[in-house]
Amino acid sequence: MAGQVQIHRTSSRLLAGNPLGDPALREVPVYLPEAAVVGGQRVPVLFALAGFTGTGRSFLAYDWYQESLPARLDRLIDGGRMPPVAVVMVDGMTALGGNQYIDSPAVGPWARHICEELVPWAERTFPVLAGRAHRGVFGKSSGGYGALMMGLEHADTFAAVACHSGDAYFEYCYGPDLPRAVDGLRREGGLGGFLAGLRARRWPKLPAALFPALNIVAMAHFYSPDPTEAHGIALPFVEGTGERRPEVWARWARRDPVELVAPHAEALRGLRLLWIECGTRDEYHLHHGARILHARLEAAGVEHAYHEFEDDHRQLSYRYDESLPALARALTGAASGASLEGCRRAAVHWRGPHGGFDAAPPLARLGGLAGLPGRSDRRGPARPGALGARGRGARP
Repeated sequence: MAGQVQIHRTSSRLLAGNPLGDPALREVPVYLPEAAVVGGQRVPVLFALAGFTGTGRSFLAYDWYQESLPARLDRLIDGGRMPPVAVVMVDGMTALGGNQYIDSPAVGPWARHICEELVPWAERTFPVLAGRAHRGVFGKSSGGYGALMMGLEHADTFAAVACHSGDAYFEYCYGPDLPRAVDGLRREGGLGGFLAGLRARRWPKLPAALFPALNIVAMAHFYSPDPTEAHGIALPFVEGTGERRPEVWARWARRDPVELVAPHAEALRGLRLLWIECGTRDEYHLHHGARILHARLEAAGVEHAYHEFEDDHRQLSYRYDESLPALARALTGAASGASLEGCRRAAVHWRGPHGGFDAAPPLARLGGLAGLPGRSDRRGPARPGALGARGRGARP
């Protein structure tokens, strides 16, 4: 029997009045396994973070070849591959096209929204096990970065983390986009013109030449907010010439996971599972960041599972077949201490299958839960297949 997907409209006090004017009323899909829906069993809960240009609903998107997240969970649970879990699919969409899931005065307190609002809401509302020991977080790309940052800075909230192809080693993953972003902003008359065009949806679709500009401008909102500069952010280059601004780039580096391992090593050692993986042909050079991250974790004595596999950055949801069972076992204690240790320490190169045909999706029904009052949602429906800042599809 299939699990159940409920879509709840939740209102956030913390996101109300945010600088981008994004709605405080969010649409949050929640997957509940059969054991919780029919049997009333309390289960661990995972929080799913979508990649850039994606949001919670993106995990429900139909694909003729790869399963949606609920269909994948049904298959893994029904087949005995993993214990049952609930999954909260975070609605992280912003006017910038996505989220890094960290707090920023230029965007809003997104990490606090997840930890202080969504986590207690989920534990009040659904048949899930309460407490840090039963909570995990996972995501890919920007969602992988967000999951990793939860482990680094919010290990008091989450006990298990899976980072799939997450942003790391910013010199490689963002550096190549800097000169292209300079050109894109010049084309639109500067940062102000670009942001005005984005707000007005000036283009029928975002031109490919502007993807790097969107990427760098969006990341600046998270990594270098600055109320003293125009539009509330500091770009990592001089607009007119493109010359790197070392003092701003240093601020970006302070949000780079590879630089955060040492100061947060003790928190990372307290995780039940830390899963890091990336394809060996990642177009955004994230496999290099993953390798550096792996080396620094080893140097800091942080147990973790590290995986490389032969693939690029896109359509990697089949990799959840490996990480989700590991997360579920870590949060239920279904694995023995020895096997958990082996999973944490694993460093493997693996060529995985490329998914399977889609199963029938589970029943979706519209649920309702109001938190604190908020503005009505002014956004249109999500476009799951849209390309975003780095050409990354919204499909998680």
